[in-house]
Amino acid sequence: QVQLVESGGGLVQAGGSLRLSCAASGRTVSSYAMGWFRQAPGKEREFVANIRWDSGSTSYADSVKGRFTISRDNAKNTVYLQMNSLESEDTAVYYCAASTYSSGSYSRHYEYWGQGTQVTVSS
Repeated sequence: QVQLVESGGGLVQAGGSLRLSCAASGRTVSSYAMGWFRQAPGKEREFVANIRWDSGSTSYADSVKGRFTISRDNAKNTVYLQMNSLESEDTAVYYCAASTYSSGSYSRHYEYWGQGTQVTVSS
């Protein structure tokens, strides 16, 4: 089992920045990649970014490229999502997820999920 705890959400004005953190515990050695997803009210959960634990290779949704950066600290078993130039469309609950076998963008490939953290961007 892998436990994930997100933090860092909050209310920010458009154009501002936030950094989300996701601390992993438990059987973290079984984790292959970590991802961030988000879900806005009335919408389906969507992929934001992911990163492989071993190589650090990353991928991003087109909607956040150039504005968001995902990174990891292997020693702390923590993944970060730096979000800059935030827009009202970024308002959502952000979820951290772990996959033991995939670095893809499909939520069904991620077996472990955090409880989510709310990000609200005011215009």
